[in-house]
Amino acid sequence: MCRLFGLISSPLRTHAMFWLLDAPDSLSAQSHREPDGTGLGYFDADGTPEVHKAPIAAYEDRAFAEEARDVESATFLAHIRYASTGGLDVRNTHPFTQQGRLFAHNGVIEGLDALDRQLGEDRSLVRGDTDSERFFALVTRETAAQGGDVSAGLVSAARWVAGNLPLYALNIILVTARELWALRYPATHELYVLRRPAGGHEGARHLDHTGRNGRLRVRSAHLGDAPSVVVASERMDESPHWRLMEPGELLHVGPELEVASRIALPDPPAHPLTLSDLRPDAAASQRPS
Repeated sequence: MCRLFGLISSPLRTHAMFWLLDAPDSLSAQSHREPDGTGLGYFDADGTPEVHKAPIAAYEDRAFAEEARDVESATFLAHIRYASTGGLDVRNTHPFTQQGRLFAHNGVIEGLDALDRQLGEDRSLVRGDTDSERFFALVTRETAAQGGDVSAGLVSAARWVAGNLPLYALNIILVTARELWALRYPATHELYVLRRPAGGHEGARHLDHTGRNGRLRVRSAHLGDAPSVVVASERMDESPHWRLMEPGELLHVGPELEVASRIALPDPPAHPLTLSDLRPDAAASQRPS
């Protein structure tokens, strides 16, 4: 199953160290499927998005993913991909960037011909083959239609997909240079949020988050002294304050770290998919890793 991780410390720019694959653990986890791609997105001081990503298609790609990356930003977005749609190509590796925003997705959307027709000329925003990047293009189009309101655009796009296309899961994280959005829909996959005070729940620790089976490690000494909000596919430390987002919940963290959430999609998908409905490769990508 794809792993999502988003971190925001806005307005503070935070130094953080990322290992997208933590080599010793992941190499020893032989019973688990290896990822198909890894990616890390963040923003320069002038707001320009930066993305480092690679498909895990060769030894040099894996070495790239295991390399520690020390970066600074007010928002970060990391993704570990298990491919369901689109080949092992950098074009299909998350996160994606459009109009100064970064986006990553866990789940499966089918009916891509219908989605392409809905996008119309905005299909030109899509450079790869994935359902995820197509959905991002729909969010971008709907955000523009809503006068730049990302929350409204994201909800509009998600409601259209939920009402018109076969859908397995639509867990997403979207970030700008100073804001973060997350959506969990429906209840298929988990998505957790942690409102982390400075120093964590013990009040005196830097941030040190580690995923299961060597997937993704994040450290930040800065967050021993500053608050942050984290969204992830799993609880990544011992804090008791991780909260499982509700199905249909939209979370928004603003530029001063203010947090708002609501149930934006209260109804189930019109055309829900189960694992048995998916192609074998897509089903394999959605099972817990």
